[in-house]
Amino acid sequence: MSDKIAVRTSKAPAPAHTFSQGVRKGPFVQVSGQGPVDPATGAYLFPGDVAAQTIRTLQNVKAIVEASGATFDDVVMLRVYLTKREDFTIMNDAYGEFVTANTTGDVLPSRTTVFTGLPREEMLVEIDAVAIVSG
Repeated sequence: MSDKIAVRTSKAPAPAHTFSQGVRKGPFVQVSGQGPVDPATGAYLFPGDVAAQTIRTLQNVKAIVEASGATFDDVVMLRVYLTKREDFTIMNDAYGEFVTANTTGDVLPSRTTVFTGLPREEMLVEIDAVAIVSG
């Protein structure tokens, strides 16, 4: 049985509380929910701009996936949490652009989108991921 290991990278924001950026156990990787945070400063970016927040959030997810030894192609599931239903189309367009640009081949990750409150008022989007390391 493989050990559970914390995934850490300076290319994504440090955890805001008592959790890991990601956890890998065997080939499975779970990325904790990420937001539109600058990894270097910890500042929340792009207030009011759900498209820019979506891209920054996905960049943070991708950095953690890559720190685990996986690639974005290894992502099998992304969960998107939005604060406002009216932001769905804008998020969806930005999400589609990022995921298409960062996936090779025809198989895109599965996705669920949920409308909910988020921990910080300036957060319009949060995204987590599951990846399975190939090889």
